[in-house]
Amino acid sequence: MFKVGFDNDAYLRTQSEKIAERIAKFGGKLYLEFGGKLFDDHHASRVLPGFAPDSKIRMLEKLKDKAEVIIAINAGDIEKNKVRGDLGITYDQDVLRLIDAFRGYGLYVSSVVLTRWQEQPSAIAYQKKLEGLGLKVYRHYPIAGYPSNIPLVVSDDGYGKNEFVETSRELVVVTAPGPGSGKMAVCLSQIYHENKRGVKAGYAKFETFPIWNIPLKHPVNLAYEAATADLNDVNMIDPFHLEAYGKTTINYNRDVEIFPVLNALFTRILGESPYKSPTDMGVNMAGNCIVDDDAVCEAARQEIIRRYYNTLCDVRKGNADKDQIYKQELIMEQAQISTANRPVIAAAVQKAEETEGPAVAIQLNDGAIITGKTSSLLGASSAMLLDSLKHLAGIPDEVRLLSPMVIEPIQNLKTKQLGHKNPRLHMDEVLVALSVCALTDYNAKIALEKLPELRHCEVHSSVILSQVDVGVFRRLGVNLTTEPTYQTSKLYHG
Repeated sequence: MFKVGFDNDAYLRTQSEKIAERIAKFGGKLYLEFGGKLFDDHHASRVLPGFAPDSKIRMLEKLKDKAEVIIAINAGDIEKNKVRGDLGITYDQDVLRLIDAFRGYGLYVSSVVLTRWQEQPSAIAYQKKLEGLGLKVYRHYPIAGYPSNIPLVVSDDGYGKNEFVETSRELVVVTAPGPGSGKMAVCLSQIYHENKRGVKAGYAKFETFPIWNIPLKHPVNLAYEAATADLNDVNMIDPFHLEAYGKTTINYNRDVEIFPVLNALFTRILGESPYKSPTDMGVNMAGNCIVDDDAVCEAARQEIIRRYYNTLCDVRKGNADKDQIYKQELIMEQAQISTANRPVIAAAVQKAEETEGPAVAIQLNDGAIITGKTSSLLGASSAMLLDSLKHLAGIPDEVRLLSPMVIEPIQNLKTKQLGHKNPRLHMDEVLVALSVCALTDYNAKIALEKLPELRHCEVHSSVILSQVDVGVFRRLGVNLTTEPTYQTSKLYHG
């Protein structure tokens, strides 16, 4: 059940102040590597209840007169048509989406950098496309032995070979559609070029997780490990920070492992390193804005279980290996939880066994658990949706929100005109039908008005759902898990 545990207003204020401080520290020019998701950080909003998914971009909006944005994309990812899993679009498409979104907030996107450029045909075509849209595009190249071969990296044949990105503002935000895009390399390359031009410029990193000033095994930090199981990220105590300051802080293995190299790079470029630890590089105030640790811990535990089920499904779909399941099970053990801590799982599985068909269960914010079964008219998700809205609106179970007279014409359209084999209504079709009925039916009207109350609710399905239903759950703000089982034994599941 949803309970606020994070002060979002304090976060926006303190995070903006911290970034302004870091700009001043470096004499007025800062390259800020932005990790994670800028516009739709739903992981953060799930594990830090109260955190708004667009908090990061709203924070940047406060600095928009000082800021510009560079978007980095790996040319190899363009060639491979790499897909962003949560949105189902390719990285090159996501760059365009990001640009539109930044502009929608009044932020200036100055350029796109194509990293690890090796004359990939798709990347060449993509550069022409971007330039045709009026965007500035720059190329950055692979460097042999990067980043450990420091003499080569910090030379005219290393960073010096990269095209210098022209910038005009004191805060340069470097972001990307996903990991492995080369954000840090772009920042350091720019600092090298700026330094050669006599311009003072600094680097900082903004990543929400792991949170540096909460315990190593805090559920929020464990949830980050669960979210990055495919990357093999491991949270750890920052040994450099402990040695330099005698204080325990949390970072993750990749930043800790690369820090000695970064330190040497900074020293070679700037004459001395501005940082004594990976934690020093960060500008993350999220830990200071947790106002209810119990609420945050419970939310994070639920996220760990959700990540476990996501991994089970990814393995079933052939998109992940079983080692990731073992890692998720270890994280659950460290968090001292099991699938029993998610009540909707047992409810959905039991309903499926009773009805011998797919079933879905939801736990509402008042604690009630509502189940839905598959029928000739409705899929299990649709049935659960209607029953949940009736419960929230205080409508008796026997009242039908949608009569067969409304459903059957839609089914006929689907099967006879549009060629669908499944006549049952998906959730989007049910919502359209309900909104039409709400014009003349009072019960449908008050049920539809309860739709926002489904946000933050927990749902589990006994089978892997269609992308249509998954998309509706996502837009409703519902936290979904499914059993790693398909409804049919077919090989193709569209």
